[in-house]
Amino acid sequence: MFRVLSEDIRAVFDRDPAARSFWEVLTCYPGIHALILHRLAHWLWGLRLRWLARFVAHLARFLTGIEIHPAAQIGRRFFIDHGMGVVIGETAEIGDDVTLYHGVTLGGTSWNKGKRHPTLENGVVVGAGAMVLGPITIAAGAKVGSNAVVTKPVPAGATAVGNPARVLDHSEQGRQREAQAEKMGFSAYALAGDQDDPLAKAIHGLLDHAAETDRRLESLLRELREQGVKCDEEVQAADSFDPQYLSKIVD
Repeated sequence: MFRVLSEDIRAVFDRDPAARSFWEVLTCYPGIHALILHRLAHWLWGLRLRWLARFVAHLARFLTGIEIHPAAQIGRRFFIDHGMGVVIGETAEIGDDVTLYHGVTLGGTSWNKGKRHPTLENGVVVGAGAMVLGPITIAAGAKVGSNAVVTKPVPAGATAVGNPARVLDHSEQGRQREAQAEKMGFSAYALAGDQDDPLAKAIHGLLDHAAETDRRLESLLRELREQGVKCDEEVQAADSFDPQYLSKIVD
């Protein structure tokens, strides 16, 4: 038990630069307090001392603002940063090296018995205010953005954002689109290529077209230079581009 507690505290130092001492983490971090009490409540739950386990969990909720059902399965080096408002349901399963921020809900979408809550595999990070709902799996190394609402599985290493959550486009076209968006002064964060929003589709078309135009122009200039044609003259833009306006209409 003390070895597991030591691992949990070391995990805080690995993921929170504000942590300064072992004693400070042990006495002042509600995530650690909630985890200690949960491990006690889970042990009591396994002994079928259900009322006592629920009472310990209720006491932990009162002291820390973090509600963890005693039956929830939590792995090693689990870290809840800040912690207030975190809710973890009865059939939730959490792997090793998982990080949750404040306001996260691992909730159910059914009143039926059985598996109702999500499974978070090793190394998952869930941002503040996110809700992960239902018996879905967030695969190893995945990330869930702040305030996302996730109701479908997230593949390993992927990032899910938005409401409803969508996995960010990690294809070559998606990377080109993001690079072009950054050049223009805004980021197409949380916009997926298969999104039904017509405005999002229009923005994606604009970015894809701009990326292709840049590629063609660079190819043309390279060909001209190889033919000995000087291309040093500055070309005055026919129309000004306002990235702030584009950011506003996307938001």
